[in-house]
Amino acid sequence: MSRNASASTRIRVAAGVAALITVACTASATATAIDRSPGADSPAKPREAAALTGSAKLARTLGDDITFTFDAHLAAEHRMDPAKATGTFRFSHYLDGEGAWAKGRIDCLVTGGKVAVATGVITGSDLPGAKGKRVGFTVHDVGRHDRLGYSWASVGNPAETKDLPKCVSSAPFERVKSGTGDFRVLPWQPDFVG
Repeated sequence: MSRNASASTRIRVAAGVAALITVACTASATATAIDRSPGADSPAKPREAAALTGSAKLARTLGDDITFTFDAHLAAEHRMDPAKATGTFRFSHYLDGEGAWAKGRIDCLVTGGKVAVATGVITGSDLPGAKGKRVGFTVHDVGRHDRLGYSWASVGNPAETKDLPKCVSSAPFERVKSGTGDFRVLPWQPDFVG
């Protein structure tokens, strides 16, 4: 076989291999695009707009047993309306066998970076006057040293909170007790923030 014929054969083989690779890559890209269609369970599915989750106890020098639990979410389709957040909260505060608990439904969630502010309405409690009250929470998610604040910090208890607007709380002045849990904040990304 001459050098020209051999070179020509190599070019045809290379062109054929390149065509096969192109076809394979195109098929793979098409399958990936189909797999990532809206509503499919895949990386292209839009993430929820914001979240506050987790449970932890607060650090108190007097030995108070104070626990907060959150499962709050703002769906992707409600990204521009924090008042459409859903989920639950629960908290309890006991010292020397005395105290109370409360649980409720989330009605607003705004997060920025690793800070979340959420509010909700108490739906069940053994604290007189607490049921039906809106309460607020602020969480600063800093790993093993999370911080938490709550709307009744200046008034003493959640039953004394009056006419609290949605997504309002206090600064996160309390510390989480080491080894008792962790809070996780998913940052909000509204359309108007660049």
